[in-house]
Amino acid sequence: MSKNLLHTPEGVRDVYDTECARKRYAMERIKDVLHSFGCRDIETPSFEYFDIFNMDTGSAPSNEMYKFFDRENNTLVLRPDFTPSVARCAAKYYAEEQLPLRLTYEGSAFINAHQHQGKLSEFTQIGAEFINDDSSAADAEIVACVTECMLAVGLKEFQIELSNVDFFRGLIDEAGLDEETAERIREFIHAKNFYGLSAYVDKLDISEDIKRAITGFEGLFGGVETLDKAAVLVKNGTSLEAVERLRRVYAAIEAYGYGDYVSFDLSMINRYNYYTGIVFRAYTYGTGDAVVKGGRYNHLLAKFGKEAPSVGFSVYVDDLMNALTRNRIELDVDILNELILYEREQQAEAIKLATDLRSEGRRVELVRKSARFSIDDYREYASRMHIRNIYKIREDGSHEILDICAG
Repeated sequence: MSKNLLHTPEGVRDVYDTECARKRYAMERIKDVLHSFGCRDIETPSFEYFDIFNMDTGSAPSNEMYKFFDRENNTLVLRPDFTPSVARCAAKYYAEEQLPLRLTYEGSAFINAHQHQGKLSEFTQIGAEFINDDSSAADAEIVACVTECMLAVGLKEFQIELSNVDFFRGLIDEAGLDEETAERIREFIHAKNFYGLSAYVDKLDISEDIKRAITGFEGLFGGVETLDKAAVLVKNGTSLEAVERLRRVYAAIEAYGYGDYVSFDLSMINRYNYYTGIVFRAYTYGTGDAVVKGGRYNHLLAKFGKEAPSVGFSVYVDDLMNALTRNRIELDVDILNELILYEREQQAEAIKLATDLRSEGRRVELVRKSARFSIDDYREYASRMHIRNIYKIREDGSHEILDICAG
């Protein structure tokens, strides 16, 4: 047998035993929160036509997608991101609906990343999309939803950083810069390369006030006072409205009682072009990247034929689980089964006991004893496999509970 048959390809991994149980438990807790906010479940295919995710819809770069072909030679891709899939689905099945929709999803997404980055190529996401609602109240509620998701899995120390991409767009329009120059500036800001940004902007033929505003992104992070600093840097209406929108969002978040979990970073400019307003990320200790990413995308559904302002987020479950482990947060996961051990002659009594226990909601393994293994072997097995009790059926049909630690 080839050794490769026991290994996974680079970028993917097995999740099993207690780790798998913890992951599923965390996802169930998050799903409970999403349902409590009125979200309805939706499932979309793991792969779709390439055009669903191409750069016109603002998803991942083509060279980061897993692409293949069907029998008709159509280019298909494993989804790198759920939002375009959900947008396509909503545009198809809710084309005439004008009132708010709230949808939730979960599953795997796939990115063909450079392996030296240490990132998974297949990763689990769970998230929500609020569709047909352009209000700052919806922005605030989605942030409140993220907050409750983090609290539901036991996190207490985390921050949700807010920004608004319209602040950047308004400033670029005010400067009258072309798309190529704007993209170069975006790259500097996205990479937090403010030294390079300052050197690049200094050479541009724009006013000193605009230069000061663009290089000012370096200091636009912190508490709500950040919005005051941002407002004095710009004069254009788009950027000023972006700041005021963040003020309204923050006021609503405070009404939820979650103001302490929120900060601002206006240099946060998402790489996905479909974001149009508020963007946010949630960070906690124990992971270098955000465990939640999201934002508003008012024009994405129009690519599929439906005008519908929307806002949503994705929880990066694998990163979240790493953070929980490093923060030593224990999840109340019950993975302890019961084991009923019996000889051939006591099969009927064993089945009845198993049926009774299962009817009480307990998880039961029914095992006929093999002559190859001793009672102590089964005790050791129970210890390895997190089994709570071993029920041994006696010759008269009654049962006893064995001491797992004995032997």
